[in-house]
Amino acid sequence: MADMNERDAKLVQYLSEAYGKERELEAALQAHIAMTVKGPYKKRLQQHLKETKGHARQVERRIKKLGGGGQTLQGAVGKLTAAAKGPLHAIRGSGEQEKMLKNAKTEYFNEHEEIATYLAIETLAERVRDSETAKLARGIRREEERMANFLQGQIKSLTGAVAREDIPAAQRRSSSPARKTKKAARKPSPKKAPAKRSSSKAKSPAKRSSKTKKTGGRKGRSGRKAAAKR
Repeated sequence: MADMNERDAKLVQYLSEAYGKERELEAALQAHIAMTVKGPYKKRLQQHLKETKGHARQVERRIKKLGGGGQTLQGAVGKLTAAAKGPLHAIRGSGEQEKMLKNAKTEYFNEHEEIATYLAIETLAERVRDSETAKLARGIRREEERMANFLQGQIKSLTGAVAREDIPAAQRRSSSPARKTKKAARKPSPKKAPAKRSSSKAKSPAKRSSKTKKTGGRKGRSGRKAAAKR
């Protein structure tokens, strides 16, 4: 590393981090494969283990070409760390489906960490005009993205399996009180019968009183005239 310029030293630094992660994941994947009973899932993990080993070899070659070499120690430390975690993974969850679900969530997290690592390497290499390193990082990143997409589907599938395994069917079918309340609120209210209209128009009290006053006034005047004649 002493003979490398700043450009190559930074590239080797980033590649060494990726190399260490690949070696760490080798042991983790081997532990998960041993715990996996679901056929297609196990087959995909075995395939990705081969990809992971291939990634480590490609990255190691690129490190050496850039002038590095002592960084392989970081990968060995990562592998020992993952091996120490292996027995802990074996006691995850109460059933087979839940164990596999927890492994899938861990793998999903690791894949996104690797995607971020190789995206950073790819971007750095493009900025410093190292097309070979950029191409290497881009190819590995796309394989990690494909694995992450597969694991996303497995997480959904395994979660459904855990629900079937651990929760009685009657409880899975029951609807929540909130849904029942919403259904009741949507029921239409009964329509009120329209009020019957009377055929004859009712006279207002004001009109009746004014008519009475007029009639009473005429009767009073005629009575006074008759009294005067007498």
